[in-house]
Amino acid sequence: MFSAHRAPSLKTVLLASGLILTMSMGIRHGFGFWLQPISQVHGWTRETYSLAIAVQNLLWGVFGPFAGIAAERFGTAKVVIAGAFFYAAGLLWMALIDQPSLFIAGSGVLIGAALACSTFGILSGIIGRTAPESQRSWAFGVSAAASSFGQFLLMPIEQELISFTGWQNAFYLLAALVVLIMLPMAMQLREPPAPAKSLSEQSIAEATREALFYKPFLLLVAGYFVCGFQLVFIGIHMPAYLKDEGILDPNVAVKALALIGLFNIFGSYYAGKLGGMLPKRYLLSTIYLARAIVISLFLIAPVSPWSVYIFAAAMGVLWLSTVPLTNGVIAGIFGLKYLSMLSGFVFFSHQLGSFIGVWLGGFLYTRQGNYNTVWLITIGLGIFAALINLPINEKPILRLQPALRTL
Repeated sequence: MFSAHRAPSLKTVLLASGLILTMSMGIRHGFGFWLQPISQVHGWTRETYSLAIAVQNLLWGVFGPFAGIAAERFGTAKVVIAGAFFYAAGLLWMALIDQPSLFIAGSGVLIGAALACSTFGILSGIIGRTAPESQRSWAFGVSAAASSFGQFLLMPIEQELISFTGWQNAFYLLAALVVLIMLPMAMQLREPPAPAKSLSEQSIAEATREALFYKPFLLLVAGYFVCGFQLVFIGIHMPAYLKDEGILDPNVAVKALALIGLFNIFGSYYAGKLGGMLPKRYLLSTIYLARAIVISLFLIAPVSPWSVYIFAAAMGVLWLSTVPLTNGVIAGIFGLKYLSMLSGFVFFSHQLGSFIGVWLGGFLYTRQGNYNTVWLITIGLGIFAALINLPINEKPILRLQPALRTL
């Protein structure tokens, strides 16, 4: 691993991981802008492109635990470097391939692997191991806010690139940008000195088995499924939904998705900050319930640019605010040793929800001609997630020989 003997600065780790998340998540949030131009050029239905994005999200989750294991064994920097090359290759694939099954499979594997190697699951481990316990929840909030800044910054840029250079050239430019920014930032992710090993140290298999048979962990997994379903359905299908509702100006969708990113900078930061003071399970429950209420009000209100902007701002506060709280619960229960891996398992559930949300949106739209049923499912799942997060026990798990919790 890179310079493992030098103690990293939390400021350096947060800055480097923040820029990596800005690029990785910022580009990913804008994939909805390519739905219509790619579908029109290739003569596809919305379901084809939706399935491609759904597969990307599913494989992101599938690869997540393995990327986490690799980061804990070989160092976060090496995994992020691999992710940068996967990302660039995936963007080039999406620009060049016009055969539906190849487009779906290739972009799914490449972008899925790229996101698994360059987003929250991987970076939460090094952030958690670098930050002192008193600052850990706050540090998770900062990293989530950086991801939201990427959405706010890059989504308008992506739309402008598509408009002025064409959808293919936009992919080429973004692929180059990923390599130029993510590689030097990855080199700054020096792992903190490893603690001395003890005979009581858990193995990967033991840590996995412990988590998968622990009820609070399973409740957290179920709640994160809902998070993925809601966010990716809205993020990918919002531009098309607004056009169906008569808002033909594409800038409204661009501004709405950018507002989500802007307001989630504050939502994620303060969720992390509050997570250090209040029970995280109550905060998570409140977020999911608030999402269900906000979506319901949006569907009831007359659709106009201003109703869209208000909805986007409200959802933005709630968007990725679950991330620092969820990572904080995992660290609090199981400790830091396998944080990246366990975050990867939870995130697999998130991405399974993402897969179903984005695919179901395209599937039901193709058959029903609208998104009404999916919106209702999104509301119901929000209420479900609010309820199942309430009984989560956040206390450290009892072991005969506890795993290390602080560094």
